[in-house]
Amino acid sequence: MKAPGKSFRKGISLAELMERFPDEASAEAWFEEARWGAAGRPDRCPVCDAGGRLGAVPSRKPLPYWCGSCRRNFSVRTGSVMHRSHIPLRKWVIATYLWATSLKGVSSMKLHRDLGITQKSAYFLAQRLREAWSNMPSGMKGPVEADETWMGGKRKNMSNAKRRGMTGRGAVGKTPVAALKDRDTGQVAARVLGAANAEELHGFVRDHAEPGAALYTDDALAYTGLSEYAHEAVNHSVSEFVRGMAHSNGVESFWAMLKRAHCGTFHHMSEKHLHRYVQEFVARHNLRPQDTAAIMTDLAARMAGKRLTYRELIAD
Repeated sequence: MKAPGKSFRKGISLAELMERFPDEASAEAWFEEARWGAAGRPDRCPVCDAGGRLGAVPSRKPLPYWCGSCRRNFSVRTGSVMHRSHIPLRKWVIATYLWATSLKGVSSMKLHRDLGITQKSAYFLAQRLREAWSNMPSGMKGPVEADETWMGGKRKNMSNAKRRGMTGRGAVGKTPVAALKDRDTGQVAARVLGAANAEELHGFVRDHAEPGAALYTDDALAYTGLSEYAHEAVNHSVSEFVRGMAHSNGVESFWAMLKRAHCGTFHHMSEKHLHRYVQEFVARHNLRPQDTAAIMTDLAARMAGKRLTYRELIAD
């Protein structure tokens, strides 16, 4: 019998991780290879984007590289989510390992305890790792499943003061999120919506699914009018969940993982940062079939060209 789940994946034990990265130099070399290729040397300046006239000045740690065009020193951190971070690179490696091996996410409190940094620093590090996983590619030829959900706390768990300010029923006070899943590739795309109406849902589907693709949804009226797709819907209101090939069970498994993380790991996802958590779990889902080392390398490579300052993070 075949083993369950993703047993074909090759993992890395915690002991093996410590052996691979015994010091700061090994962590720096790994980040350089992930960002600049097997040579581990930059071919363009991350400050001015000029090629050529680049040199190495190892004595000038922590900025060991020099650009002759802009006359600036830089390192593997420059122009990435690690820009101006004072956290050692070895701890960044351990964070990427925890990110790659934790199916339901990693809380800032766990990062704070495991890395030996403050909770505030761990929270900022976690948000920067989510920023690195943004803009995941997704081109879907179908068949495609589409669904939406509402993220937010239960009204019965809120304070009386907050409940008094909420009027209406059902999803009042919650944020809509839409998702698509390509059955052939298993890839998922998701987006936080301003409203779960036809305009936003149609725009989301058209941004990710190619015209002519088979599209399967539930019986929500917002999906009507997608005439460029071979659209079929199941009627959940009369307990119809599968009719031939028409169902949305695959994309609902993505919701299950996201909501388990919400309830069991983070306990709260603010509306302000919900898009970062959603893009994190889209990446987790899409990269899950890969080996642990490949996921870590992918995350390290995506750090380049993306920067999130603390001022931007906490801004209204």
